[in-house]
Amino acid sequence: MKVIRKIVEIDDELCDGCGQCVPACAEGAIEIVDGKARLAAERYCDGLGACLGDCPNGALRVVEREAEEFDEEAVEERVQTMEEREAASVETPLACGCPSSRIQVFRPATPSRDQTGSEETGPSRSALSHWPVQIRLVPPEAPFLKGADLVVAADCTPFAYPDFHRDFVAGKSILVGCPKFDDPDDLVARLARIFRTADIRTITAVVMEVPCCSALPVILEKAMGMAKRPVPMDVVVLGTRGEILERRRSSAS
Repeated sequence: MKVIRKIVEIDDELCDGCGQCVPACAEGAIEIVDGKARLAAERYCDGLGACLGDCPNGALRVVEREAEEFDEEAVEERVQTMEEREAASVETPLACGCPSSRIQVFRPATPSRDQTGSEETGPSRSALSHWPVQIRLVPPEAPFLKGADLVVAADCTPFAYPDFHRDFVAGKSILVGCPKFDDPDDLVARLARIFRTADIRTITAVVMEVPCCSALPVILEKAMGMAKRPVPMDVVVLGTRGEILERRRSSAS
């Protein structure tokens, strides 16, 4: 049944598909479709506009118009479905033992030194201590997550920042994902399960200056809230030319 009520409206011209509004909506009313934010269904939106402040472009607003009535039971079912997705978020390694999903923990290479004790020059060495790194492939029980200082990086960042291994990977566990092309709800669910399971000590979120990347810290905050496990989090913003533009402590920490 349709009634005249308040509901969120999304301006296609202003929306760049960054996805920040998705985890900001507790009812799960917003999703990204074909690179744009959309209402999944009118009945999921309560019209209160809690998501408005999370849009960097002002693409969201609350209007009063004819719309389906807000359905609290439907929202509960949708949230339950999201929680079930979270519970099923652990990837099962392929029977073939595919390296993309097989857990590996190894000692990072250390620089070799000459007889004087000085570091020898030569090819750069990897500081990576584990595999896999993609959020979608890492189970919450992975040994390298337990009690870790965790870096969660947007997947463009290692290409922009030339000393990524030295400054962000060394001595840390790392997870990589894309807040624009990965499903934000899925990322929230997977990260929440990690936070519940792994007793993460600290988080460093590394993102690019582009709008879509700004959703990653929001996704992490949403996951911490879902898990009821707040973790101190620093956010590092990189420019497209590789410079560090900003370092800040998350307000949710």
